[in-house]
Amino acid sequence: MKLDRSAGVLLHPTSLPNGVLDEEAYRFVDWLAAAGQSWWQVLPLGPPDEFDSPYRARSAFAGSPGLLAKPKAPVSNEEIEDLVARHAFWIGGWARFAGRGALENEVRFQREWQALRAYGAERGVRVMGDVPIYVADVGADVQTWPELFAGGEVAGAPPDALSASGQLWGNPLYDWPAHRASGYRWWIERFRRVFELVDLARIDHFRGFVSYWAVPEKHKTAKRGRWRRAPGQELFAALQHDLGDLQLVAEDLGVITPPVYALRDTLGLPGMVVLLWAFGGSRDNPHAPRNHRSNQVVYTTTHDTDTAAGWYASLSKRGRTATGLDPSEPHWGLIELAMQSRAALAVVPAQDVLGLGSEARMNRPGEADGNWSWRLKRGQLTDELAARMREAAASGMRA
Repeated sequence: MKLDRSAGVLLHPTSLPNGVLDEEAYRFVDWLAAAGQSWWQVLPLGPPDEFDSPYRARSAFAGSPGLLAKPKAPVSNEEIEDLVARHAFWIGGWARFAGRGALENEVRFQREWQALRAYGAERGVRVMGDVPIYVADVGADVQTWPELFAGGEVAGAPPDALSASGQLWGNPLYDWPAHRASGYRWWIERFRRVFELVDLARIDHFRGFVSYWAVPEKHKTAKRGRWRRAPGQELFAALQHDLGDLQLVAEDLGVITPPVYALRDTLGLPGMVVLLWAFGGSRDNPHAPRNHRSNQVVYTTTHDTDTAAGWYASLSKRGRTATGLDPSEPHWGLIELAMQSRAALAVVPAQDVLGLGSEARMNRPGEADGNWSWRLKRGQLTDELAARMREAAASGMRA
């Protein structure tokens, strides 16, 4: 898959002023169009866990009822029957898990989300989604297909720059032989659903499809896990056989090995770079603009890092000087670097467009509480910011 030269903004729907798919969502689409942005990137749209994490969704298929602008809107029997017919693989399991009202809420989600998506398409704004590699330990998928999940170990990530003790996610791990025996049906249906909801999707923790960090389930940190092999190319061949060309971006950040890059490149998937990590390190630092590739997505920062302004404020005086960024607007310096990058797609979190500090951070990996709560204020994304983003994007197109 080859990306077109374009730009977008990352803002999860829960970060809209009212946190739902109401008129503020349509105003945001209008702002994106005015700002010359072709993409609205969201985080996973599934029903989040008890900590509001969209990366531990209680269903790999369902849309979150918490996003509904009209949770009591009427739903007809015909709409329910149509939903069940089109999503027979997973909808029954979700209804059994979620209980009364689940089918009606899913109809409402389909109705609201697809109307908003169509509104964006009419204005040249497409949606980039996000696919978590794992599901919640207490959720519809584990309840419906227990044979597809392994016991004794849970998901996580080894110690790295984001967390000295690693990240203990706690999600159930997959029983890959069971998935292979099924012809990877669960994965095929999962990605079929993904492409029904979005135009392009980022695969979170792509390296986990080559090898993944397995942590004994009783451990309190992810330090003493071990790498286990995943099916890699075999899984994606099954997906391509049934679904055709995969409109995916590989999240290839963190501890990455040559086999992971090889799978990414064999599949022709764009990878990611983050400008917050572009300064310092060796000459071959992949995040440094000189090393960017065309088939790539460049971010100023991500939902898992500090904001651009927060990161800059945390640097020493010497470190700030070394970046060469304007100290009065370091976030804007990163935005301009992203737009000028040879990477085809530049994505800027809304917090960086606004120049907000660490208080606006979306997630702190390794910390269960206090995340996923930031919200945009109505009118915060102004016409002036739209004009500035449009000019930055246009300048990048000319580069």
